[in-house]
Amino acid sequence: MSGAALIDRDFSVPDIRCAGCIAKLEQGLVRDQRIATARVNFTEKRVHLSCVPDAEIPDLIGAFTTLGFEAHPIGKGPDEADGGAESSRELLRAVAVSGFAMMNVMLLSVSVWSGAEGATRDLFHWLSAMIALPTVAYAGRPFFRSAWRAVRHGRTNMDVPISIGVLLVCVMSLFETITHGPHAYFDGAVMLLFFLLCGRWLDSVMRDRARGGVTALLKNMGTGAMVVEGDGRTRWVDATAIETDMVMLVAAGERLAADGVVVGGVSQIDLSLLTGESAPQAVHVDDRVHAGTLNLDAPLRVRVTATGADTALADIARLMGEAAQGKSRYVRIADRAARLYAPAVHCLALMAFAGWMIVGAGWHHSLLIAAAVLIITCPCALGLAVPAAQIVAAGELMRRGVLIKDGSALERLAEVDRALVDKTGTLTLGRPEAIGLDQLDIGIKSLILALAQASRHPLSEALTRGLQSSDVRPAEVTGLRETPGFGIEARWADSIVTLGRPIATGLGDALATELAVDGRPVATIGFADQLRPDARQAIEALRSEGIDAMILSGDRAEAVAPVARELGLTAQTAMSPQDKLAAIDRQTALGHRVLMLGDGLNDGPALAAGHASIAPGSASDVGKNAADCIFLGDRMMPVVDSIRMARKTQRIVRQNFALAIGYNVIAVPLAFLGMVTPLVAAIAMSGSSLIVVGNALRLKRAIR
Repeated sequence: MSGAALIDRDFSVPDIRCAGCIAKLEQGLVRDQRIATARVNFTEKRVHLSCVPDAEIPDLIGAFTTLGFEAHPIGKGPDEADGGAESSRELLRAVAVSGFAMMNVMLLSVSVWSGAEGATRDLFHWLSAMIALPTVAYAGRPFFRSAWRAVRHGRTNMDVPISIGVLLVCVMSLFETITHGPHAYFDGAVMLLFFLLCGRWLDSVMRDRARGGVTALLKNMGTGAMVVEGDGRTRWVDATAIETDMVMLVAAGERLAADGVVVGGVSQIDLSLLTGESAPQAVHVDDRVHAGTLNLDAPLRVRVTATGADTALADIARLMGEAAQGKSRYVRIADRAARLYAPAVHCLALMAFAGWMIVGAGWHHSLLIAAAVLIITCPCALGLAVPAAQIVAAGELMRRGVLIKDGSALERLAEVDRALVDKTGTLTLGRPEAIGLDQLDIGIKSLILALAQASRHPLSEALTRGLQSSDVRPAEVTGLRETPGFGIEARWADSIVTLGRPIATGLGDALATELAVDGRPVATIGFADQLRPDARQAIEALRSEGIDAMILSGDRAEAVAPVARELGLTAQTAMSPQDKLAAIDRQTALGHRVLMLGDGLNDGPALAAGHASIAPGSASDVGKNAADCIFLGDRMMPVVDSIRMARKTQRIVRQNFALAIGYNVIAVPLAFLGMVTPLVAAIAMSGSSLIVVGNALRLKRAIR
């Protein structure tokens, strides 16, 4: 096969659950002679195959089926296969049902623990059974289905021991209830199921968000275009039907639906989608333009050179998906630990049962001891060690204006030692602000506002914001008219007033606009993208935490230099998304853990590729989806607060692990020796969880 040309195929595989599934797929699929390589994307639950050209889709699906997995070609399977949203909703319903049942069963168990006996105790046990058994049947379906598929195809996964444990506890509890036994453990079964479902749901939500980043990026591509026919007539063509060499007529205010070359017209294009630069760029005949960018001023004719998956925007989406795959290693490590832990617990329970049977304790007493071992070694405390600390930390950071998208972000934030920072919208506020408005005469301000508020141009909007915040009232004008590429014109009294491009600004490369009355310039207003008010303080605080920073920007060198000088940072400029990825790779190769700070669509791949990433609340949808954390408001210090909280959280997590392991070291031998009843085991298990949660609550005072 090595000498044959290979083709790529992608499949959605919803049943990928753990590291065992990954190993099974990557090792098992290549045994098929048609498949050269198989790579699992755990985050998106997808498998990328390199296979021979004559490999048919049904045959490849059959290779998955042989291993016990359901697979769908990307774009041809059901919505659940590609989206996963329905799976998350099912898990959320299961969490709600099991949580409600857990509270009610625990309430009934309190009566039994308080000394209820005889018929009263039996009544409470039956009531608990009536609540718990339907709950387990409904809420346990995600685990039972996965376990059955695995066992049916001769393999195992983490859901197999989970299912055995839950069902065994339920069966023993039902037997105790029927035989009027003193103990039933429905509370332990439902509680175990609730905590496991919480973890599964949070994991599912995190993956949905990872997929959502690419989806949000592609939504910025135009939905279609007016295409000019050979006879000069135009017709609307959907983006999926646009072909190369077609000529698109792109109106002012319209996003491009494909990449191309300008063949007619002069305009300005908003390139912030690809470069992050806030200033519009002038385009003329023979200039290249890209899908998703916004035509600001005047109509353009664009000959299409690339469509769909071949556009620059789609290339960025692919980069994001590939970069996000690297993060799945953290999930794999955590899942592998849980996968090894669960079989060990069940082996202990089996050994306890066999050992007590050998010494003549009888099957009933031996099963009770085995059940106690299962319950007391339930990994709730271990399972809570990380999420309990992360939830408290996330809550505290939320109060400080930082949104943490998933718990693993805190783990990675704690490890960063190098920060790569975008300029526009990250170090700066990301919006042009008018300079020197307070020096203008009130009459001039009123005229400017009257014209500016009639336009949606970014500079006009900046003027409107600045003047309205000063309580300026617009002048009375008539006949407002905007000419794309030239500005706004109106009649004021007996004069013609215009607001548009200045003939000569004297402001160098700075953005500017000019107010003219009857063709005579009366005021020129410059614009600048202001630094965040505490940017210098935040950069110094990062240095105090041992994190060096540098600027990576798609802006021109002359636009970045003043910011770099003011903050004392080195800078790399005019960087494409691929350039930023390469910069992260270089830093990673040097042994650094990179924190990426950015906001634009062009920063999406870099945000996904960084060891950790943060975006401002003003970022694009793609930037916010790709980032691990989002900070709100105009201040940058929440970024530093996030890192400090992350490092304190990791210390608490290590303490929680020590507490949970110490509990098991003490409790497991006692249960194994028959010195703990299932009821005491359930109380001990719950107590260990409370200790872990209590320790996590200390994070509330971490950064005060």
